[in-house]
Amino acid sequence: MAEEARYFEYGDEETSHLCERDPRMAEVIRAVGHVRREVHPDLFAALVNCIVGQQISTKAQATIWNRMIEAFGEVTPEAMAACSDEELQRVGISFRKAAYIKGAAERVLSGEVDLEGLRDLPDDEVRRALSSLPGIGVWTAEMLMTFSMQRPNILSWGDLAIQRGLRMVYHHRRITPALFAKYYRRYTPYATVASLYLWEVAGGAVPGLRDWAPKGPRARGR
Repeated sequence: MAEEARYFEYGDEETSHLCERDPRMAEVIRAVGHVRREVHPDLFAALVNCIVGQQISTKAQATIWNRMIEAFGEVTPEAMAACSDEELQRVGISFRKAAYIKGAAERVLSGEVDLEGLRDLPDDEVRRALSSLPGIGVWTAEMLMTFSMQRPNILSWGDLAIQRGLRMVYHHRRITPALFAKYYRRYTPYATVASLYLWEVAGGAVPGLRDWAPKGPRARGR
């Protein structure tokens, strides 16, 4: 039987805070309503899924992931460390990604990275620990913190859709580090919920909002 889908948990406390701090975000929250974004609490499996999905389509990622489940039964550090590179390649994983997956599994099994222990650490330390793993950069670490660990205060500078959402909501031509920091402070301690709404905006969920980024040759290099 397939596991029941789970979604990022938030409620009136988070949205009330954002509405009080930011009138434009309040308009977005009222327009969009409650956002349901699926989460995957098994951090190691989510990490491997992220590696699998790098630079391929969502459909291809799902196909390879299903093959992995069929071949290995479950995606655990033990199972990934025990399988060979060739077995991983047979389900469609590249040689480089196989090395990333096995490297991450070995570091978890050795205790070098304690995934369960990360839950008790502050965001900066979690981000640093996750991004030290093979194949995991800062953006991927922040997506794991959001959609696996459900950390409440994540706003990802490296996420292009977040930057697009900020431009659309606040009518900026570009998001500078200073502007990003301003909005992060405004959303804290519930920046992750703000992220959910910014993703919705970037995807076109609020009619009438447009991207204010410069277009055409003059926009290049800015």
